[in-house]
Amino acid sequence: MYLRGSHFNLNRRRRRSNPVRVVVLVMLIGAALYVNQFVVPQTPPLFVPTPTPTRAPESYAIEAEQLANQGKFLQAIQVYREALLVDPKNPSYHLALARLYLYTKQYQQALESAGNALLQNPNNAQALALRGYALGLMGDYLQAEAVLNQAIELDPNNPVPYAYLAEVLGLKVQSGEGDLVTLNRAIDLSRKAQSLGPDLLETHRARGLVLELTANYADAVREFEAAIAQNKYIPDLYLALGRNYRAIPDYPKAIQAFGNAIPLAPTDPLPYMYLSKTYLATGELTRALQYAQQALSHAPTDPFLYGNLGVIYYRTRDYVRAIQYLRIAVRGGTSEDGQPVQGLALDYYPISEYYYTYGLALARTGECDEAVQIARALLQGVSNEDVSVSNAQEILNICGSQAAGTLPATQPSATP
Repeated sequence: MYLRGSHFNLNRRRRRSNPVRVVVLVMLIGAALYVNQFVVPQTPPLFVPTPTPTRAPESYAIEAEQLANQGKFLQAIQVYREALLVDPKNPSYHLALARLYLYTKQYQQALESAGNALLQNPNNAQALALRGYALGLMGDYLQAEAVLNQAIELDPNNPVPYAYLAEVLGLKVQSGEGDLVTLNRAIDLSRKAQSLGPDLLETHRARGLVLELTANYADAVREFEAAIAQNKYIPDLYLALGRNYRAIPDYPKAIQAFGNAIPLAPTDPLPYMYLSKTYLATGELTRALQYAQQALSHAPTDPFLYGNLGVIYYRTRDYVRAIQYLRIAVRGGTSEDGQPVQGLALDYYPISEYYYTYGLALARTGECDEAVQIARALLQGVSNEDVSVSNAQEILNICGSQAAGTLPATQPSATP
């Protein structure tokens, strides 16, 4: 029986299965199972970043140390900062950064790096020593002494805090804030550091500074040369060496030492200033002017550099330019790019030299009203300084002679 017109014929004969088709179907099913089981798990998902291998923190330290050993302090600083992104609680990175910041005169950053190490361990004697030294180099002598004494208490056999404290006390004496007791303590501390670590750079540097302060210049030279032998990439060591060679005096070696500092710190005005003073002492006024101008270009708001340049112009008898620069050093003013320059209050040498040279230049060009004021200030303010008193009297003599008509004022020459 079947239904007419229906597509469903119940008596229709079934076709026989095609064996080839069955085999192909089985193979496709097997391939699909293989892909699902083995291929898909190994295929990364789309639009997901491919993971990259993480750099070991130790490799940063190795690279930074190699850079520091080559004198590439700024690059080493950058690598240590990258290391801290990977391992922010590693105190050795903070300590290494603090030392490098000190070498590059970035004292505030050195203070912060030492402080970060102290956050991990408040009794870290190395961190305290670096912190105290940074404070001393920033002029905070009282706080520096307290911190360095704390470092010594925690690690009394470590020569470095003794050396740092000796140097800080020496700087305190040099600044005029210390006395003979302070100097004697600095001497004792430098000897203590020498007894504990005679071959350390820090010991040689501290001993050298103390010897310089006590006018033992030849001995200071030996100490600074020994410090440079430990690390030949620290510009301040060459400046100290040059100062002592100049004091001996050995001008050629002083010039060489100051020159060695320039490629290590090309934007630091101090090497140029020291070179200008050395060439002034040798009578090479053209070179002295060139280096004084370069020093000022690197620090156009430093009144000492205006005074230095003004003194050299006076020596060349260019009184107009001498007055121009010395007036800024003494009275204050603005730099060529419009920045304010704070004038220097009268004090003993070297500031007194700027004052009496300014007064002499004024007197020689007939500006005696202001020149006499300068002379009187010198006689009252630095009466114990013979050179200043003598020059103040010379200012008054010149102006007195001009008033009497026996000495005409020097006519200022035109300056290009």
